[in-house]
Amino acid sequence: MSIRIVKNVAFLAVLLMSLQCTSQKQEKQAPNIIFVLADDMGIGDVQAFNAEGKIATPNLDLIAAEGMRFTDAHTSSAVCTPTRYGIITGRYNWRSPLKSGVLTGTSKALIRPDQATVASMLKEKGYTTAFVGKWHLGWDWALKNDSLGLGNGWNADDFENIDFTKPISNGPNSRGFDYAYGHAGSLDMAPYVYVENGMATSQPDRETVNEGKYSWWRKGPTGSDFIHEEVTPHYFEKAEEFIRKESMAGKPFFLYLALPSPHTPILPTKEFQGKSGLNPYGDFVMMVDAYMGELEKAIKEAGIEENTLLVFTSDNGCSPAAKIDELQAEGHYPSYVYRGHKADIFEGGHRVPFIVKWPGKVAAGSVSDETICTTDFFATCAGIVGHEIQDNEAEDSFSILPALFQEKLDRPIREATVHHSINGSFAIRMGDWKLAMCPGSGGWSMPRPGSKELKGLPELQLYNLKTDPGETHNVEAENPEKVKELKALLVKYIQEGRSTPGAAQANDPIEEDWKQIEFTKN
Repeated sequence: MSIRIVKNVAFLAVLLMSLQCTSQKQEKQAPNIIFVLADDMGIGDVQAFNAEGKIATPNLDLIAAEGMRFTDAHTSSAVCTPTRYGIITGRYNWRSPLKSGVLTGTSKALIRPDQATVASMLKEKGYTTAFVGKWHLGWDWALKNDSLGLGNGWNADDFENIDFTKPISNGPNSRGFDYAYGHAGSLDMAPYVYVENGMATSQPDRETVNEGKYSWWRKGPTGSDFIHEEVTPHYFEKAEEFIRKESMAGKPFFLYLALPSPHTPILPTKEFQGKSGLNPYGDFVMMVDAYMGELEKAIKEAGIEENTLLVFTSDNGCSPAAKIDELQAEGHYPSYVYRGHKADIFEGGHRVPFIVKWPGKVAAGSVSDETICTTDFFATCAGIVGHEIQDNEAEDSFSILPALFQEKLDRPIREATVHHSINGSFAIRMGDWKLAMCPGSGGWSMPRPGSKELKGLPELQLYNLKTDPGETHNVEAENPEKVKELKALLVKYIQEGRSTPGAAQANDPIEEDWKQIEFTKN
């Protein structure tokens, strides 16, 4: 045998061993995890959940067809900030100092420095972690004068003491994210400045407000590179850039992409204006769907589709800012068959589209009717990476892996689920039964808190969602034992500081600095 042949044989052997090792490494490597959170999108806005919906969502429908859709998925709150808190911490939002409403663009950090987050947990397990988008969980702006403080964020003069040339503190980077790029609050809440890894990417050079029918936002300082109409496309671009980069890094990544859309300001780009044939909100939903298609394309082109867990959901139901009456007049129902909308204790406030795609792990075209909550994301990720949850972590998070893998269970994943409205009203759901601890919506639909329509209504509401999904018939008077059972369980969850098994924990008190903030505005 010649020397050349021997060398060739040796080279082939080494090559085969290398390929085998690479294959084994890919099989053993934990999956990439991408969590996409839409803002104010109703369950009826995605045709995979509402076949009679009038807004075309072909890309989301395809993701659902390639994965699993959950028909009974809920956010922990019916509004923005609290739901985000629950996703990141695995803890019900009302255990935080924020007992009702939402934060603003000047609010302090809501997540405690010592609080475990899904990002910090995955980072400890070797993941590269990234946040892109709408944070809305508070951070601490640098101040020009520490003794003056900031306004509450609702007024145009609340931002004068912010020093945009200095780094923020207590932002996403200090809560477990290696990379962070986004803005402070909702897209209608100033200041309008991109912050990348703690530093503003530009200095405010103007104050902006748009008084359009659907595109209104509050007046406030705006960065020279911040253009409202381009924010959603820009965040998708940043997310795809991160995916391309990390797909070549040889280690798993976690990407939390928190969209500012289709929340107000409703800003479909020119390409999508008029496309739905309904109104600008319908166009905006179609735009989000189209960009989800581009995100999927980026995942596939990066060669990581087979080892990527993709979740798509919304932070609460559709907002009345979408002009729901106009949509319904055209036969489109953003809340599908459910009562209410964003901010409400009714199902339309917190029952949301929830899709999971994980090739080879989650069966294509599968459907789960299991009741789940967005707080369950922490425990699900912990189950994937083998993290043992401590007593002071993820107190309200249950792994949904059994549902994803279609395992036969002798009991539901969740004993019960607690819902929360914008004004701090509670409801508890167990099986088919739901008990609301308030009369009316607890939110923005009628009968709303403080309205004359509440007069004479029972203080509690009990619904059987199996026979009455639209919550039209309050049966609390006919079922006193069920009311007693559910109320006792809710009290137990509150007093013990957790709804999962484990040692009792303390709920956070209201911080003194926040008592004067008008949380009910949004």
